[in-house]
Amino acid sequence: MFKIIEGNFKKGQYSDEEYLDNWPMLYILENGKQAYIGESTHVKTRMIQHAIAEEKRIFEKVHFIYSRLFNQSVTFDYESKLIQYIVADELFQVTNKNFGIADKQYYQKKEYDKKFEALWRKLQKQKLVKHSLEEIENSDLFKYSPYKELNDSQRKTVEEILIKIKEGLVHRVVVNGMPGSGKTIVAVYLMKYLADSEAYAGKKIGFVVPQTSLRKTMKQIFKSVYGLSPSQILSPSDVAKNKYDILLVDEAHRLHQYRNISYMGSFKQNCERLGFTTDADELDWVLKQSKCAVLFYDRMQVVGPSGINFERFNKKMGESFQERSIVYFTLMTQMRVKGGNDYIDFVKDILSGKCSHKYTSNKYSFKLYSDFSKFEKDMYEKEAETGLSRMLAGYAWPWISKKKHELKDIEIQGIKKKWNHCTEGWVHTKEAINEVGCIHSIQGYDLNYAYVILGKDIGYDKVTEKIIVRPEYYFDQNGKRTAGYEELLEYITNIYYVLMTRGIKGTYLYVCDENLREYLRPYIEVEDL
Repeated sequence: MFKIIEGNFKKGQYSDEEYLDNWPMLYILENGKQAYIGESTHVKTRMIQHAIAEEKRIFEKVHFIYSRLFNQSVTFDYESKLIQYIVADELFQVTNKNFGIADKQYYQKKEYDKKFEALWRKLQKQKLVKHSLEEIENSDLFKYSPYKELNDSQRKTVEEILIKIKEGLVHRVVVNGMPGSGKTIVAVYLMKYLADSEAYAGKKIGFVVPQTSLRKTMKQIFKSVYGLSPSQILSPSDVAKNKYDILLVDEAHRLHQYRNISYMGSFKQNCERLGFTTDADELDWVLKQSKCAVLFYDRMQVVGPSGINFERFNKKMGESFQERSIVYFTLMTQMRVKGGNDYIDFVKDILSGKCSHKYTSNKYSFKLYSDFSKFEKDMYEKEAETGLSRMLAGYAWPWISKKKHELKDIEIQGIKKKWNHCTEGWVHTKEAINEVGCIHSIQGYDLNYAYVILGKDIGYDKVTEKIIVRPEYYFDQNGKRTAGYEELLEYITNIYYVLMTRGIKGTYLYVCDENLREYLRPYIEVEDL
């Protein structure tokens, strides 16, 4: 189905097949370390053009990819796919720019998507790639790649943001979006585009990641992408030390204020350095230290008193700037969860106590368990099948293993589990499959399957027919201290909203509160022995 022909790019020596002169084809330029992926209907002519370009003179070999089934729609699509997968494969550092990569539809696309697997296996045999597609798809570099195909909503948002930044009249850009709508993908995509663009050469651009757990992962990704550097990944404290032309802030709702945090001393020092009192927050630092701030925000992912809630965020956006200086965008399409927006809406109904119909989907697996041993067993089976299956829970048990490592934290139906032993990169540690992840170890990450325990911190009142929370069963002291009941209700339901929107292929629930379990039974498929 596919034929791969090697040529000597350095010397301009290629074979004599007729299709090299006039047929839609793909090609890979490489020198053993870097690679450039392209497509053309006249690849020999294209090689002459590349040979003139200074940035292409680093390459020595070219690999032409031919198929009699190719047409230009296919080669455009496969070019995007090859860039995405070869970047995440990490055998080569890919030098392509990322602008223009988008999810394109065409005749028989589903059939060609399946044929791409055969092409990838052929590339593996030729040692032009090393990992399987499944391994790559489970990697963070693939999920957060700046070469992801953008949907229409994401592409239009990117294009309009770039126009606004180029005009120089906008000082604040706000991108709202639910979990899985692609906020991080858009942020990384923008970072790569700005880094590659000559128009922004010499500009100081940073990428702010508030969560410690995700910052290490993003540094690794930036290290692997041509044109990006781990030094561009910043904590809020890093922001306080330097001025920037542009700051992109992922998960801006996780920026902190001077409330219920463990680093009050350094927070106060940063405020003083910038001329603020501790009434200011990390969002103020970002706004003061940047000429333009692009903020990715979701009001429903604020999970504690230290976060930037909607009222506070909205107030900051309205202060000191003319209306034209702020622009807003919203990412509407669900990209992570295969259940789409219907599933997200159903999760919101669950957590607001407003379920009205049973959830059914042929695209997404969603079940309620009553037997914890089966819940655990099924997770191990899913991990063996697809990888990236993890157990998660609300903070409804104290973290005793933090100081006494030999102890277990959680016991349900006689089965004992430990909380996540770390927060940085926990999802990909070897211990993670046997542990239970909390909100601080999972927010911002994708899973194939999420096994979510709803602890006794959340329940259901049959008399009032409302979702309730129980502060006595909520053990995140920083999340609990200074918060009243209504605040805790918001934070705890937001935590479960985040946990229940991690799974790409499915989410499974074990509910500790009997009334809540019985309330949910009519609305969710029940997995019994």
